[in-house]
Amino acid sequence: MQDNIAVELVSVTKSFTLASGPFRALTAITVRIPAGQLVAVTGKSGSGKSTLLNLITGIDKPSEGSVSVNGIRIDRLSERALASWRGRTVGVVFQFFQLLPTLTILENVLLPMDFCQTYPRHERKQRALQLLEQVGIGDQANKLPSALSGGQQQRAAIARALANDPPILVADEPTGNLDSQTATAIFQLFQALALAGKTVIVVTHEKEFATWFEHTIALTDGAIMGDQ
Repeated sequence: MQDNIAVELVSVTKSFTLASGPFRALTAITVRIPAGQLVAVTGKSGSGKSTLLNLITGIDKPSEGSVSVNGIRIDRLSERALASWRGRTVGVVFQFFQLLPTLTILENVLLPMDFCQTYPRHERKQRALQLLEQVGIGDQANKLPSALSGGQQQRAAIARALANDPPILVADEPTGNLDSQTATAIFQLFQALALAGKTVIVVTHEKEFATWFEHTIALTDGAIMGDQ
């Protein structure tokens, strides 16, 4: 793998067995995503976008082909090795935030660090507070998620995804439930993270942000129709 390629899928096919019979979600796709870029994954519902993200994050393994992330063949890792690798390498941002409702925003951001123990215990709170400041909600640290707006919750979710300083951030429709002004602010944050060296991969239907991306992967029926 080239040194500047963060994600590489080669001849990847992913099939599932459903009650109705076999289903092929992705067919012989090859994708190379350069490090430090803001990348879009686009396509209609059912085109294979979520399956692609699941392969990149190691949630699923390919039926055929190889998946390499930062030079590691993650399709060959055991489940235990994958869990450790994922906690340190990939941060995930969801459309519906997925913050734990009974924990404060600060506690939500601390959680990944406690699980992976990437930082000494005495450093974690300060790091979490710095991340919340970085995403613009440092003053919300001690509130529960329900007390925050949708945009603030998504910022908290981004801070949590960055907790272990992963080189790759993956976001699945992160602005789908936000107003246009808040969505713009979230994309500005993603752009800043890419400029700082993170590889940021975003599944999106938001056409007005198309020019923000350095690289776009367009999927149709499990095949790549455009990669630019």
